[in-house]
Parts: sequence; C-alpha cells; structure tokens
Amino acid sequence: MKEEYDFSKGKRGAVNPVPMGKTRITIRLDDEVIDWFRHKVEIQGGGNYQTMINQALREYVFMQGEHLEQVIRRVVREELQNYG
Repeated sequence: MKEEYDFSKGKRGAVNPVPMGKTRITIRLDDEVIDWFRHKVEIQGGGNYQTMINQALREYVFMQGEHLEQVIRRVVREELQNYG
C-alpha cells in the first residue's frame, strides 16, 4: 500500500448512483424469503432477485385494487400499531 493517498478529488456517496424512479432502502426480510427468490432466479438461469422481489410487490399492490399511496399509508399505519 502507498504511504500517502490523494483523496482531494474524492466524492462522498454511493458508488453506483440510484437510477431515476428508484429509492435505495434498507429492509429486513426473512432468510427463507430471500432464499426463495434467489432460488427462482437461479432456476431461470440468471437475473436479479431484488428485481423479482420488486415485481412481486408491484403485482401484489396491483391486485389489491388500491392506489399505491393508499397501500403505503395502510401498511405504515399497521406497522406503527405494532410499535405503539
């Protein structure tokens, strides 16, 4: 390793910028859920399990017949009740 590094042109933030229309979040999911999606991606011969989770959530929201904002508000209320 070098004894001295020049970070004068360094920038803070994510290495890969988040694309428009996407939001980076931290979410805790059960290991079994993650394993299931990873297995599905593997069976398909590749892809991204996070994209598959996103699609599953979109389909769920669509099937509810509610606007996304209504679903988010309802879920947040339900979760806040668990901590209240």
